[in-house]
Amino acid sequence: MLDPIISNVRFKKVLIDGRSALNILFARGLTELGLTKDNLVLVDSLLWGIVPGRASQPLGQITLLVQFGIANHLCTDYVNFFVADFATTYHTILGRPALTKFMVVPHYVYLVLKIPTEQGVLTLHANVSTAYDYEREGLAIAEGMDISARMEACIADSKNVHTSSRL
Repeated sequence: MLDPIISNVRFKKVLIDGRSALNILFARGLTELGLTKDNLVLVDSLLWGIVPGRASQPLGQITLLVQFGIANHLCTDYVNFFVADFATTYHTILGRPALTKFMVVPHYVYLVLKIPTEQGVLTLHANVSTAYDYEREGLAIAEGMDISARMEACIADSKNVHTSSRL
């Protein structure tokens, strides 16, 4: 959990995920930037792995300026995001493409990122209690989605059982 500046807006709920192959901006983050779907470039590809077992259609793609650090010691670069419309705790997920672009050295146990800059190594520390709170919120959302999916499957199964019992 870090709070980079994305297109001049400081985001507090950013997940740094070195396992993710994508940079994802969620629709509510797009709204907080003052942007709409009209600002996106449409894409034909599907996103796999965000919702377990299902593909998802992104709203589009957008390239935004991302800044880590403070005025006298910062690192900025343009990052390409897929925009997804999901209920989530986070505004965005910065995955391997962004981490590679910034040449980040992460240490997940201590919630520290190190980024080489012209001024020296930029060391960023995340807040453990904030990360824990967001993780709990994310689990609650995931549980709600899981219950909803189970209810849909149960309804579909009950319709099949009801039809076959008439025969």
